[in-house]
Amino acid sequence: MDEMRALIADLPEQLRWAASITPPSVPRASEALIIGMGGSGFAGDVAEVFASSQGRRVAVHKSYGLPGWATAIRPLVVAVSHSGDTEETLTGVEAALAAGLPVVTTSTGGTLRALAEEHGLPHLEVPPGPQPRAAAGYLSGAVLQILEASGVAGPTASGLLEAATALDGMLEGGVVEHAETIAGELAGRAAIIYGATGVASAAAGRWKTQINENGKAPAWFSVLPELNHNELVGWTAFPDLAGEAVGVVFLHDPHDSPRMAQRLHLTRRLMEGVHIAGEVTAVGGGVLTRLFSLVLVGDLVSVVIAERAGVDPVPVAVIQRLKKMLAEEAP
Repeated sequence: MDEMRALIADLPEQLRWAASITPPSVPRASEALIIGMGGSGFAGDVAEVFASSQGRRVAVHKSYGLPGWATAIRPLVVAVSHSGDTEETLTGVEAALAAGLPVVTTSTGGTLRALAEEHGLPHLEVPPGPQPRAAAGYLSGAVLQILEASGVAGPTASGLLEAATALDGMLEGGVVEHAETIAGELAGRAAIIYGATGVASAAAGRWKTQINENGKAPAWFSVLPELNHNELVGWTAFPDLAGEAVGVVFLHDPHDSPRMAQRLHLTRRLMEGVHIAGEVTAVGGGVLTRLFSLVLVGDLVSVVIAERAGVDPVPVAVIQRLKKMLAEEAP
């Protein structure tokens, strides 16, 4: 458990590494498609939010192959896989190559690097680590640097450095105690994370997956304003479930529009009987700082959940079992 805490505490240094790297020469582009899964795919979520804040367009694909529109729009395809061996991502690279799309790859090595070498693709190698989810700074920073080099996104280094400094301050302050409080409120409950479209929704997705993988616990996330048109009603009929089986955490971004902030406030007021496990507000001015400040709290919450349950947050045995079964039963 101390290992995952140490990896989380390393996030500021990962962001500093990302700010210092020089990406390979990459094709110029007006928009990009990030393909990746799991902890690697989160780098795409970060890039999408960052690019959107600059009025640029980045799409994220978390599945096999490519979305149907890709061959017509012809974006820069950025394939990100920590291991370099992610099955779904590799099929996307193969589809992109077959369609003649520009491709850039980033990984610690593996088949993805071999494909890049074979086809002469630009490749950005990130430092190795024990788990993709513990390399969020490396992978996100690598993707952002690639996008900057292509012209799809603006300068990234200052934002990465600002985020690193802010996270240092949080780790030296009371963030661990805040995370422990929220984890205590989530004990024995399924976590549901709410955030508004943009920074908070990307962070909410990260909270969900970290609680799943580190905490070995069920978690889901939903996004405002969409949840106001359906999910809000879903708390009505089963008060025991709402009060005893789940805990809701609200994530706030100070840069949310006033109307969105009002929706968050009113949503909480209307969730009578639902157990509210806590609220977290992003800190900092830059989009990357705000996003990673929310991420840091969620990462810590997930580890405390694991500790309270007496489980090791690092291994993900069931995912390895699934990969083995897929290999054995391949069509």
